[in-house]
Amino acid sequence: MKFVMTGHKGLIGSFLLKKLIERGDEPALLIDAREGMNILDLDKYELKERPDVLIHLASFCKINKIIENPDFTFENNSRGIEKIMEFCKRNKIPKIIFTSSSRILSKEKNPYTASKIYGEELVKGYSQCYGMDYVIIRPSTVYGPFNDKTKRLIDIWILNALRDEELKIYGDENKTLDFTYIDDFIDGFLIAMKEKNKSFDISSGTGTKLVYVADLIIQLAGRGKRNFYEPEIAQPQEVELDISAMVKLGFNPRNSIEDGVKKTFKWYKENFEEIQQSR
Repeated sequence: MKFVMTGHKGLIGSFLLKKLIERGDEPALLIDAREGMNILDLDKYELKERPDVLIHLASFCKINKIIENPDFTFENNSRGIEKIMEFCKRNKIPKIIFTSSSRILSKEKNPYTASKIYGEELVKGYSQCYGMDYVIIRPSTVYGPFNDKTKRLIDIWILNALRDEELKIYGDENKTLDFTYIDDFIDGFLIAMKEKNKSFDISSGTGTKLVYVADLIIQLAGRGKRNFYEPEIAQPQEVELDISAMVKLGFNPRNSIEDGVKKTFKWYKENFEEIQQSR
């Protein structure tokens, strides 16, 4: 299989790219802002041969930053998916895998969730009008052993604990998220991308209290402290996804939150000094 991928330098993209290459798939084009490439400049890129699929992972996903400045999501997510779909149409790419977000399933709405809903509908619209297949994938709080400059929650908490700083919880002791260890997410992604014209939620399928995760990290580090703050604007306080559609396809998350956090913490501790220097 030949593929185009955006966002291949991020957590999900790095692990997915490695897995695809290991199984013999070939990248036709890789685009990531970390390498000075911009999906808004897709018109500049020429393909020597038609790929089988485009995997669109690139996104601006920091909701608190987006609420401060909605232009982040308009420029990167909304205009980005428009450029992606035109690129697929122009190059006659027969299938797109679009990474949306599980946040669109929550009652809390914001410009980020709006951009992902728009993206899903645009993908479906192009599919019907121009004859391309699609798969929509909605991740939920993916984490793992990776120097994640996107600054995801587990990343922030582990580094703060190692620095003996606070772990901030924006909500109360009942706040939950559905955490997904990266290996499990990639397993689910590879299963889902075989399908056609369907949407899938990929997570552990279990809501976990943030206080439990914070205390686990503090225990592993032997330092750090957690504190509660007012909930952030338009951020969900209870998250637990229904992954029954994925389970029917054979998806079986193997890593408990305890195992996943321990693996991630071990990697961060071993690479702490290097990570510190890169931030």
